[in-house]
Amino acid sequence: MGAWQANGKRIGLLGYTPFESLSMPLFHLIILALVQGITEFLPISSSGHLVLAHAALGHAEQMSEQQEKILDIAVHVGTLFAVCLYFRADLWRLILGGIDILRFRQTDNRRLALFALYASIPVIAAGFALHSFDAAIFDSLVVIGWTTLIFGVALWVADHYRPNERSIDTMGTKDAVLIGLSQIIALIPGTSRSGITMTMARWLGFSRTEAARFSLLLSIIAIAGAGTLAGLDVISIGSAAFTRDLFIGAALAAVSAFITIALMMNWLLKASFTPFAVYRVILGAVLLGLYYGGFLA
Repeated sequence: MGAWQANGKRIGLLGYTPFESLSMPLFHLIILALVQGITEFLPISSSGHLVLAHAALGHAEQMSEQQEKILDIAVHVGTLFAVCLYFRADLWRLILGGIDILRFRQTDNRRLALFALYASIPVIAAGFALHSFDAAIFDSLVVIGWTTLIFGVALWVADHYRPNERSIDTMGTKDAVLIGLSQIIALIPGTSRSGITMTMARWLGFSRTEAARFSLLLSIIAIAGAGTLAGLDVISIGSAAFTRDLFIGAALAAVSAFITIALMMNWLLKASFTPFAVYRVILGAVLLGLYYGGFLA
């Protein structure tokens, strides 16, 4: 059997050397899981915050860059369980809608499932196309600074100036495709998949709660796809210690994500996206100031 190199150490595909565990520090793992769980469904970019968390914590000893990427996706998968639990009624509608599509039945569930599919195809195709592409250049703090700031302004403009009245029941194919195309931009860290889809939905006139609801339904498909790709990488690594870390991180991210979703949805019933937009602008400006001031590489 082959072996995988980690910091010069050979790790067997069917296990790991007992004296060379790949387990990361528990504090490091907890911080990354909480950052992911809290930021995944808020329109502030979880991927961007994970890059910042890695930069602040430093690379964990005995972990390669590939493993850090897989851990990031594992905590994303943890948030998948949270959104599925919170929107279990809508998830059931999507499942029934998928069955109705196969049976050629015209139902409201079928429409919802089709719109979710139309909105997911662009990012799924882009994700598979870029899976083997080295996108490390997009992880730079200056890129995150600009995307955080620019799309924070875009969120505020859409939320402040566009109508706040439409529901998902009024969605058409064009709406779903436009929201889906916007997801591709979120492949750049700092953009925020939730943020860009909520921004597009608000620009199209959907209410704040409906924009967030459809965005989070789309996250089920997006995160499931990314998790599938990461699962193949985990199998190729074959480390029991590393797999244990993935499960711990996913569990912590799931709990924090569920609480965050509940708080955000309750907030949007009575308030706007303004606090999230302001936070993004401030964070983006600070990062750019530190970068151009020579304090960040």
